[in-house]
Amino acid sequence: MSERSAVVIVGAGMAGVQTAVALREQGWRGSVTLLGDEPHPPYDRPPLSKAVLLGALGSEPLDVRFDVDFDALGVDLRLGVRAEALRAEGRELITDAGPLPYDELVLATGAHPVALPGSAGLPGVHLLRTLDDAAALRPVLAARQRIVVVGAGWIGAEFATAARQAGCAVTVVEAADRPLAGVLPASVTAHMRTWYAEAGVELRTGSAVAALEPGAVVLADGSRLPADATVVGIGVRPATGWLAGSTVALDPDGAVRADGRLRTTAPGVLAVGDCASFPSARYGVRLLVHHWDNAMQGPRTAAANLAGDDQVYDPVPYFWSEQFGRFVQYAGHHGDADTMLPRGDPAGPAWSVCWLRDGVLVALLAVGRPRDLAQARKLITRSAVLDPALAADPSVPLKSALKSAPR
Repeated sequence: MSERSAVVIVGAGMAGVQTAVALREQGWRGSVTLLGDEPHPPYDRPPLSKAVLLGALGSEPLDVRFDVDFDALGVDLRLGVRAEALRAEGRELITDAGPLPYDELVLATGAHPVALPGSAGLPGVHLLRTLDDAAALRPVLAARQRIVVVGAGWIGAEFATAARQAGCAVTVVEAADRPLAGVLPASVTAHMRTWYAEAGVELRTGSAVAALEPGAVVLADGSRLPADATVVGIGVRPATGWLAGSTVALDPDGAVRADGRLRTTAPGVLAVGDCASFPSARYGVRLLVHHWDNAMQGPRTAAANLAGDDQVYDPVPYFWSEQFGRFVQYAGHHGDADTMLPRGDPAGPAWSVCWLRDGVLVALLAVGRPRDLAQARKLITRSAVLDPALAADPSVPLKSALKSAPR
C-alpha cells in the first residue's frame, strides 16, 4: 500500500483515537480521517464513571477530552457522522453524510450498552456509556434520589459506589445468584457480597426484572422497588449492526472476527477495541475484551501492520475497577486454568487470587494488592511456572515464587 493511501477510522473513542495517533507515530504519510458519531470531541470513557464516583457533581461540564491536537497530527476529525453500511468490494464507506472512499479502513466502533426490553423512552431510566449519559445522571446523584441499579457487574458496582457516596439510597438487583456471576468463580465473588452491605447498598441476587415502570422496578417475584431513577448495567454488545450484509465476518455475539493481525475478512479492513474479537495463541481461544487497555494496545498493532509491518496481537488482558473503597485489578484469562490459589484472606482489605494451568500463571485478580498485579502481568507474559506453595503465601512476592526458569 502506498504511503499516500487514505485511511478511514470509524469510531472516535479510545481505540479510534489511538489508531490515528499510532499511525502518525509509525510515520504514516497518507491521509487519516477519523469519524465519530457523537457531536462531542473525542473523550475517554472510563473517567465518566470515575468522575461521578469521585463526587464531581457540580454544574461545570465534565471535561474528559483526549489531550490530542488532531490538526497538528494532520487528522481529519469529523464529528456527528454515523457509519451506515460498508461496500468493501468497492472500498466505500456509506455514512449519513454521504459515501466516503478509502484505501484502508479501521473499525473502532466500540460497544453499546444492553437495554432492558421495553425500557426505551421511559422517564428515569438511564444507561452509562456516553458523555450525555453521565451528564444526565449527575443531577440524579445531586438530588440524592432513590436509585435501583440493575446488574451487579463492574459498571453496576461502580455506579452504586458513586450513588452511595452522593448520599442516595441504592438497591442493586441481579438476576444471577451473586455479583459478577459470569466473570469470576463463586468462591471469589462470595466475599464481594459483603462489600455492598458495608457500603449501605441493598443487594438482591436471584432477582430478575419483570418490568420497569415510572417510579418503580417490578421484579419477577411480583415485588415492586420504588425508584426515582433506574440505572441499567447488564452488559454491552459490539456496535456492529451497521455491518450486516457486508463481507466483514461477525461472531455470533456480533463482534467483528479479526485475525491475529487484527485484519478482518474484508480486504483492507482492520478492527480494534471493543467491537472486535481476536485469536489468542497464549490462551488458545478467541477473546473479546471490553476494557480500556485493549483499546490502547490493539491500535498500535493495527497501525504497525497498516504501515507495512507484520505484527501479531496477543496481549495479556488487563482491567481495573474502583468499587466500595477497593481497588480491583485483573490480568490474564482464567478460563482453562486447572488450579486456583488464594493469596491472603478474601474477607480482609487486601488479597489476590492466582490461576495456574499446568503450573503456568495465566491470570490474577488483585484486591488492594497492586504489586501482585504488576508482577503478575510480567510473569504471565513470560509464561512463568510458579511454585504453588510459594504463590499461595501472600508474604512472598510473586516474582520470588518461580518454580523454574520461565519457559
